[in-house]
Amino acid sequence: MKCYLPFLIFFLFLNKCVSQTDSISVKTSQQDSIKKAEFLRHIGNGYFPTKYINIDLRYLIKYNQYEGFRTGLGGITNKAFSDKFRLQGYTVYGFVDGNFKYSFGGGFRVSKKTNTWINLTYTEDLQETGSSNFLTDKRFFQFFEPRLINIDLFHKHISKTISVEHQLHPKMITETQFGVSKITPTYNYTFNLNSGESFTNYNLTLFKTSMQWNPFSEFKNTDNGISETKVGYPKFTLQYTKSLANVFSGDLNFSKVDFRAIQKFTHKKNASTEFVLTTGMTSKNTPLTHMYHAYPNNVNKETIWSRFSVAGTNSFETMYFNEFFSDTFSTLQIKHAFSPFNISPWFKPQLVLISRFAIGTMKDSFRHNGINFSTLDKGFTESGLELNKLFFGFGLSFAYRYGAYHLPNFEDNIAVKFTFNISLD
Repeated sequence: MKCYLPFLIFFLFLNKCVSQTDSISVKTSQQDSIKKAEFLRHIGNGYFPTKYINIDLRYLIKYNQYEGFRTGLGGITNKAFSDKFRLQGYTVYGFVDGNFKYSFGGGFRVSKKTNTWINLTYTEDLQETGSSNFLTDKRFFQFFEPRLINIDLFHKHISKTISVEHQLHPKMITETQFGVSKITPTYNYTFNLNSGESFTNYNLTLFKTSMQWNPFSEFKNTDNGISETKVGYPKFTLQYTKSLANVFSGDLNFSKVDFRAIQKFTHKKNASTEFVLTTGMTSKNTPLTHMYHAYPNNVNKETIWSRFSVAGTNSFETMYFNEFFSDTFSTLQIKHAFSPFNISPWFKPQLVLISRFAIGTMKDSFRHNGINFSTLDKGFTESGLELNKLFFGFGLSFAYRYGAYHLPNFEDNIAVKFTFNISLD
């Protein structure tokens, strides 16, 4: 619990600041209101604005099991610096592994109408093994990422990339990236190919292209890129990845396809129902680092209370970290949020019912040596509830694991955690 205390203090402070901002008198001048809206827009996009550089809030402080506390500073030049080119970067330090990680790069705009940018980036950092990130997701800021706290399986990567951001349509953004990476797992791992070759680290030459289509949302260009001004559903994201062997010293040849669809129905009195479908598929010769883990968020400890942590947004709360890996997988998550209980003007908790399902395969699990894991062939199910916004944005969640992967010890199927929800509106 000690590792969560700084986060609690930080978010209590943030919640207080937001409340103070929201309580500005209706007599505030129009100019002050505009400044407030502009400031909150920057914060909502993940930046603290200064004259020439917008400080990237993602790098201030985080925590995971490998680095411990990870803190640093990042930023990107804004329009006052130049509206035709930009510089960006970050540097962070992990207090447990004792290493600095950093990234730096820049970009120049080739078309204002389509918001087309060409970017060059150099990065030395960690990435969670089994994670699959969409290139276009970096345009949308998530202030608090609770799963990060419990992750312990990372691989190091040194990457050099060139990418093109392009607004193909007013409601469709794309990004295409080509780069080379040196991958070094931080854990004992050997990947064996059909040819008899074995790798404990490897070079990858990767081509990626990603598309985010929000047909019912509205967007506008801002100093920091594209900002969603009106949220509409459904939303679709599609990404294709190709690893090229024997191109710029690439060792492995494989392909990946990732897809995500989000549908949300809004009901009366702030009630809603949300569906999130995520699928991914890889070809043979894909290392474990670039496969799928199905978003687990439960630590491997003996008792319920020793596993008490922070519930994720779209993660499986009873699935243990590193328990399952897949070369092909699908997940479906359903959430129904009831209307908030209007107990008082300042106390309006909200009940959310949640069900999650995951299924996956692993054709050649014997080729991945040094780490033990299971597959999701039989289908993984859990259900639970959240009671949110009980105290300064904090709430509680409960989840229960059942079905084919129900565990013999009853307590091992239960996850009790706290939630955190904050709005800057």
